[in-house]
Amino acid sequence: MNEYIGTLMQSRNQAHIFHLQTSSYSKHVALQEYYEGIICLIDSLVESYQGKYEILTDYKMIGTLDDIKDEGDVANYIEKIARYCELKREKLPQDGFLNNIYDDIDTLLRTTHYKLDRLS
Repeated sequence: MNEYIGTLMQSRNQAHIFHLQTSSYSKHVALQEYYEGIICLIDSLVESYQGKYEILTDYKMIGTLDDIKDEGDVANYIEKIARYCELKREKLPQDGFLNNIYDDIDTLLRTTHYKLDRLS
């Protein structure tokens, strides 16, 4: 769980950086929706998890997902985070209340990818 949460936190920061650097209004808006939305989902997931299990400490992040070279790689970055979350999810606790939050995270990642890839 620590790596999953740490990686989502990292994705929030990276999305904010991309948001500030893009010259595309649609990417600017899509990235803002992501970095604002993921904060509440992370908070909900961690607090729900800690309500049943233990307090999480020592958050970890996955290594870089490859070097992101330019603004055109933003959709690719979000897609890689979405695939990481899908794979990692299988190894996380499978309580129904946590699965609902994982679903919300997946939904945010996929809608953000759609907006970056198809609406820009």
